[in-house]
Parts: sequence; C-alpha cells; structure tokens
Amino acid sequence: MKHQPKKTATFAWFHGIAALLLLAAASVFYYARYTEPNLLRLQNVSIGAASVTPDLDGFRIVQISDIHLGRFYSPDKLQSLVTRINGLKPDMIVFTGDLIDNFANDPVSGAIAPILSQMNAPLGKFAVYGNHDQGGGAKRPYARIMAYSGFKLLVNEHQTLSIGRSKLVVAGVDDFLLGSPDLTKTLSGIDRNAFVLLLAHEPDVADRLGKYPVDLQLSGHSHGGQVQLPGYGPLYTPPLARKYTEGLYTFHADSRRPLQLYVNRGIGTTRLPFRLDSVPECTIITLKQPASP
Repeated sequence: MKHQPKKTATFAWFHGIAALLLLAAASVFYYARYTEPNLLRLQNVSIGAASVTPDLDGFRIVQISDIHLGRFYSPDKLQSLVTRINGLKPDMIVFTGDLIDNFANDPVSGAIAPILSQMNAPLGKFAVYGNHDQGGGAKRPYARIMAYSGFKLLVNEHQTLSIGRSKLVVAGVDDFLLGSPDLTKTLSGIDRNAFVLLLAHEPDVADRLGKYPVDLQLSGHSHGGQVQLPGYGPLYTPPLARKYTEGLYTFHADSRRPLQLYVNRGIGTTRLPFRLDSVPECTIITLKQPASP
C-alpha cells in the first residue's frame, strides 16, 4: 500500500505526456489541413544572366503553378489570387500547369475563364500543359479556358518578344508525362542573344537541356512535396520531380550560358488537402544584369 502514491504519480505522468502528444498531433493536423493550404508566400527571386541587357534589367515575371481547382480550391479562392497577383503589377505572368485537379470528377471550367481573364500583364500571359491538364478529358477544355482567359498556351513552341532593342524568348514544352513533348521543336530557331525562358511543368526536364540555349526554366509539379517532415524532407514527390523539388538550382555554372531552374511549390493541393512545411507559393522573378567585373 505504501507504494501506491508512486504508482499513481507515474500513471499521472504518462497520462499527461499522452495528452500532450495527442494535443500536438491534433494541432499539426489542424494546421496542415486548414491553415497552411490557405496561406500564400510571395517568393522574390532575382535571376542574373549574360543575356539580361539594360532593356531587360528589372523585368518582372510572376509565376503561378498547380492551382488544382476543384473540391479543395474554389473559384472564390482563385478570385482572391488574381487580385493579389494584379497588385504585384508584373510585366508578364506565366502559369506552369495543372489548373483543374480532376476534370472528369469536377468540371468547374465555366467559372474559371472570367476570373483568369482579369489577370493583367502588359507583355503577356503564357501557359503550358501540366499532367492534370492532359488527363481526365481536360486537354481541350484547358486549351479553351486559357484562350478565353487571354493566356497564350505554348505547346512545343516559342514566342519572341521585343523589349527595347532586346529580345526575350518565352518557350513552352508539352507535358512530359501525358503529352507529346519535343524540346528540339520547342527551342529551334531561337535567337541565341535573347534571354530564353522555358516553361516546363516537370522540373527534372532540366537534365535534358544541356545542348539547348536556355537561361531559365520555370516548373511546378512537385508541390514542394506538399507534406515535409523535419529531418526527412518530402514524404512524396511525383515522377519527374524527384531530383528538383523546390527553389532555385543552377547547372553548369562555369559555362558561358549556365542554366537556372526555379521550381514553384504551387498553389493548391492534390490527392489529399494537406500541406506541411510547403507553403503555397507565388513567385516574383526579377531579371538582373550581371555586375560588371
């Protein structure tokens, strides 16, 4: 009997620890389900390249990706996103794919074009296909939505913009998982003195660009893993987003024309409506002239 108080105290200690662990788990669950997916981080990135002339210095590109409209991302949320982007006053807007999460199950296309058409960028709005834009019967509706919204959908092609006396090339390759990508067709006939921007939904495509004159590749697809664990990283990233999952990467930096890749974490969610340590992102890319030696 004299040992009972000690047993009672031990039981109370374990009970308290269990309660704290349950509370922590519930807090993480609530944050990952209801808080982080509704956040938006404005990520500023400066890109320097030899092809950035005085005419292009300070040029601002806003990149959005992986909206995944549907059950967990509504047209009302899209409207708020458009308002936020217009407030940034970009020179150009690019969308790197995956507009609707599952078109076959959730064909919300009718409400989308009037909202997307409100996005303003004086030097153009450009888009490419993502894998979700190709699957589930979405291929043709996606093309119509982007056309009605004022986006130029680039499918294995490029467009050259004249800015002052300089050139900026915007190229877009078809989706690598479900489309018919052709990098040679996409990038042939490009002025090699121009700044060349490639839109490619899947980031790991960067490993295939060694022989092409690309200064910057913009991609999405990875969602930054969508759920990351401390000390472990992303629980899962999809095919062709296994090597490059988020942020800025530089390739063959010692060459005359290094390639830079930026991987956007995306706006929405897919499969499950959770985000943890992978805050939704809108990227503001500013082109900068290299410093004089």
